[in-house]
Amino acid sequence: MKRLLMFLLLCGVSGLAYAQQAKPMDNMQDMPMDDMPGMSMPHQHHDAPPAAASSLPLPPNDHVPPPPPQHVMAQHAMSDAMDMHDTSTRGMLLIDRLERTRTTGGDNATAWEGEGWWGSDIDRLWIRSEGERQRGVTQDGRVDVQWGHAWTTYWDGQLGLRQDIGNGPKRQWLAFGVQGLAPYWFETQATFYAGEQGRTTLRLESSYDVLFTQRLILTPKIELNLYSRNDPQRAIRAGLSEAEAGLRLRYEFSRRLAPYVGVSWAYRRTANAPTDVLLDTAAHETTWVAGIRFWF
Repeated sequence: MKRLLMFLLLCGVSGLAYAQQAKPMDNMQDMPMDDMPGMSMPHQHHDAPPAAASSLPLPPNDHVPPPPPQHVMAQHAMSDAMDMHDTSTRGMLLIDRLERTRTTGGDNATAWEGEGWWGSDIDRLWIRSEGERQRGVTQDGRVDVQWGHAWTTYWDGQLGLRQDIGNGPKRQWLAFGVQGLAPYWFETQATFYAGEQGRTTLRLESSYDVLFTQRLILTPKIELNLYSRNDPQRAIRAGLSEAEAGLRLRYEFSRRLAPYVGVSWAYRRTANAPTDVLLDTAAHETTWVAGIRFWF
């Protein structure tokens, strides 16, 4: 019994002490902030610190603002001045290959391949040329003049003429083709030619740039030429007359100038016949090359 009385007495004393401590905290919730000791807040109007930055002197400034525009430029005048539309004309000349070659058999030659265009982003006039000279004589070559029209984002349709130069008779061809950027960034050209006496030919070309660095670039390239008829006077055999694959490693001192070295493998199937008898021959040839690539 004594223990029960002692327990009740202790509980009563603890509850009274807790009530005395909790009462000031409850009252603080209703107290204004200014009545709390040590927690006074500055008043918005007369206790805020003055804006010191606005009273500081500004540094000297000699800038003279431009005069306001005297007139409003029309939209077409603005477009003409800034060339912001797609109809402005430009031009470019690219010599992709100007090289000295040497075959494994010891024959030396000079070869070239280049193209130039002038026009807008949609319509352009293209001029291309490719050939080879040996011992001061042009052995084989061609010149293409084509009009190109962009019919998709990455592809152009082309229509034009081709003139064969070099040994043999000078053949003329009508040209129909496409060129553009195939998936995985392959530069691709496919051109169909129709010539005299029912002659036709198909030329396929594709290349790709492998960037080891922003300046050191390896370019694999393959080219195929297929003919529908024999042309002994130009040493052309029907079917796959010529196939060439090359590797050229160039270093771009600038985007406009890049020397290179490389190697190419060629397969040629020719029909040598000054007479009516065709002598079908096929040859494989490996050639080392060194040259320069430039554009402006």
